[in-house]
Amino acid sequence: MDEATTPRRDEATAPHRDPYAVALVRGGARAAVQTAALALHLRGAVKSARPGTLRATGAPVDPRAHPFERAVHGALHRTASVRELLRRPGVLRAVGELRDDAVAAGLVRVLPPGRTRAGRRLLTDLRARLPLPATGPDGAPATAGRAVDDLVLMAAVHGDAALRAAAPRFVTRSGLLERRGPDDALLPHSWGGGDTDRVWHRLADDSDHGSDHGFGGGGGGGGSD
Repeated sequence: MDEATTPRRDEATAPHRDPYAVALVRGGARAAVQTAALALHLRGAVKSARPGTLRATGAPVDPRAHPFERAVHGALHRTASVRELLRRPGVLRAVGELRDDAVAAGLVRVLPPGRTRAGRRLLTDLRARLPLPATGPDGAPATAGRAVDDLVLMAAVHGDAALRAAAPRFVTRSGLLERRGPDDALLPHSWGGGDTDRVWHRLADDSDHGSDHGFGGGGGGGGSD
């Protein structure tokens, strides 16, 4: 799909049930893109390329797939890291649409940037309903036999630990969990421009470290393979 054409989300996909909106509420644009990359990998459409990067496999994406998945896949017309994906216009537009829907649903606010009480409650409820699976003999969460949609929502809700549990080799080789460098805080992500962009990025960094400020309030935590 041409990344210049970002499809609108299905009106019936409410942010409360949308894994990419949930990921956005938990950890911002980066979390949404990480979750979509995992979904595309589990569906055979994306794989790791050179260390720290992703690329499309050439397999077609179901036209009924979530618009955000299609936008991320469309942006992988050439190899990219997550950091580079976050700069690509099609992804920026798709993130903006997720953000607008989450704001309209009362889950996040733009000023001051961060999640609302309703957004925090949504994440608390989802974590209770969809806990990480019990660990197997190797100490990693046992995910064998879980449906792709369940694994994707689990990643949206829990972050790093669920990403590692669902596809440990892919996550490691693709650099999916690599954190931003110093200049990444300046990347625009359609959160309102200027200083607001920088604040959203700093808050997103806290999403997997238990902060209750902005995107904080518990995230992926530190699961291991």
